[in-house]
This record gives sequence, structure tokens and C-alpha cells, in this order.
Amino acid sequence: MRYLILFCSLILITQKIQAQGCCSGGSGSPIAGGASQGVLQDRQMEIGANYQMNSTNKFMSKDKDTASTIDNFNSNYLYLRLAYGLTKNLTMSVESGYYINKTQIGLYHRDTVKSGGIGDLILFPRYDVYNRTTETRRTELTLGLGFKIPLGKYDDSTSYLDWRGRTRYYPSPPTVQPTNGSNDFIFYGFFFKGYPLKNFRLFTNAIYIHKGYNPLGQKFGDYASVGLFAGKTFFKKLGVTLQVRGEWIGKMKYDKKVDMTALYNIDPLSTGGRKVFFVPQLSYSQKNFTVYASTEIPLYQYVNRVQVASQYQATVGISYRFMTYKNIKLNNNPEAAYVCPMNCEGSESATPGKCKECGMDLIKKK
Repeated sequence: MRYLILFCSLILITQKIQAQGCCSGGSGSPIAGGASQGVLQDRQMEIGANYQMNSTNKFMSKDKDTASTIDNFNSNYLYLRLAYGLTKNLTMSVESGYYINKTQIGLYHRDTVKSGGIGDLILFPRYDVYNRTTETRRTELTLGLGFKIPLGKYDDSTSYLDWRGRTRYYPSPPTVQPTNGSNDFIFYGFFFKGYPLKNFRLFTNAIYIHKGYNPLGQKFGDYASVGLFAGKTFFKKLGVTLQVRGEWIGKMKYDKKVDMTALYNIDPLSTGGRKVFFVPQLSYSQKNFTVYASTEIPLYQYVNRVQVASQYQATVGISYRFMTYKNIKLNNNPEAAYVCPMNCEGSESATPGKCKECGMDLIKKK
């Protein structure tokens, strides 16, 4: 099915749950498992989910390792996505995530803080501005403009007992809040170059997220990333994709009338940085289903002041695509020995190959 292998390349410009720092905090991209996207066919639907595991006890100052101020930060995140092809050029997706846990463990396993719950809702339309397909190559350019709506908690508090035994509350660090609480705009670009006869593809994507202020007077740094991908399919079902991704997170801005350190345990100077990752991924496709797994390997990190650094992250996911209607334009060329299993118009062929419309392997006519 068209772009089936592309969905296998969802790496995760993933939710940047690698926190921006102890006693600081922030969020990168709220998109998880759906960044490398073209468009679907007209009235085609896709349902996807992925599960992300993140853990780190690594601290850095600029590009050097430094002493840890917590024992560990970890999270387990479930991301869901529903997309629908409104036309052959326009696809609309609705995406959201749920934190099973988001935990910060203090030194010597003291002062552990954790949370969980729903994160953000993302409305993400994408439009195919250029698409040309021939027997030997396919070229596509897709642009998107999304909007993020916070659904989860951004001002949750943690209780503790003071020396008199009384219960006190203080704001949880932003690193363990399910959302940053702001409405954000997402600008997206995707360029694809595929060679169907060789089962090889090259593509790139770019994301820029403009963050807004939340009700607490906090504006976490804007986020930008560029990913370069190369992928190949083996045995018609096994996909291998390699990605190099660079990302940038801006410094936090805030209402100068609000003391971020005293009220919210945030040092705004310990926010922002830039990173480079290598991301290998394996995928397996069976008819309309695809399963995939990837891991992120940090190659370079530079952070402002002292911050939690990226260390371990893995993603596993599944997707399913199907047509919401049955194409009544059947193949009717009596001399054609091979046809498209989706009955796409004009897909008849006398020899084996791929459908020009959806990209699926042609099958023998019965």
C-alpha cells in the first residue's frame, strides 16, 4: 500500500522526553512516531500506536559530562495516531499521547517525583504539493501545519512532610509534568525520493515548533529538527532505515514578574541546547500491517549550563492502513496478467511490478 514503508520510518522526531535539566525542564517535539509522513490515498485510513521507553542518568555541562544531581530520569509513553485521506493530496491526522509514568529519582533514591496521564492533542493536516511517479522513481514534497492543544497537567504538585509532620506541597519539576501547558504551532516539511525497482528510498524532513506561553507565564524554548533518512526493503517485507537527525531547542522565556526558581524549581539558564542522533530502525510489513522498532544513539550533545542529557531511548510500534471504500474501477484489460490488489485504476501490467498509484506489488490475475 502506498507509503507503507514510509510509515516504517517513523523515528521518532519523537517526543523529546529527554528532559532539559534537573531543576529546569522543557519539551522538544510533542510528535511521537509520526514525523516522517507523506499523505494517504483518497479516503484511506491509518491507525498507529507506538510505545517509547526513555531512561537517563547522564548529566552534561556544555559538551562535557558532569556530576549527576539526580539518580535517574525515566518515562514510558504510549502514542496514538489516527489519519485519514480527505483527498488524494490532503491528509488529516489526530494524535495524542499518554504517559504511563514520568519519574525523576533523586540522589540516593530520595525525593522521588513521578506523574502520569494524558499529554497533548495534536491536529496535523498535511498537503502534497508535488508528487510525480514513474516506473523507476517517485518524488514527493509534502508540507504541513499542525496545532498542539495541552490536555494533561502542567501545574501538578508533590506532597511531602515537613519537620513538624505537616503535609506541604510544592510544584513538581517540569520534567515530570505530562505537558508544558502551552498551545504550539507545528511547521512541517517532507521530501521523498524513491526507486521502486531497487526497493530503495531517500528522504528528509524538517520540523519547527513555535511554543506559546502557558498560564504560569512560562514559554519553553522553540524546537527545530532536520532528519536525513536512507532505507531499503529486503525480501519484500523487511525494511531497514538509517537516520541522522540534528535538533535544536531554544532557551526558556518567562514572565519577569515571576520567580521561576523559587516558585517552580526552574533555572531558565539551564534550558536549551543542540544534539545529533543516529537512529537505526527495523520494520516488517505483512499486507496492511507494519511493525517496527528503533533506538536513538546520541552522537553529539551541547547543553546550556548543567542539564540532563539524552542516553537511552527505544521505540516499538505498529500501524494498520485500509481503504474506507471499495474501489469500483476494476481492472478490465483482458491482456493484463498482473493487477493491483487494491484495484487501482490503470494498474494493469503484462509483467510483475508495482502499482503506480499505491506502490503495492502487483499480483497475478485470477
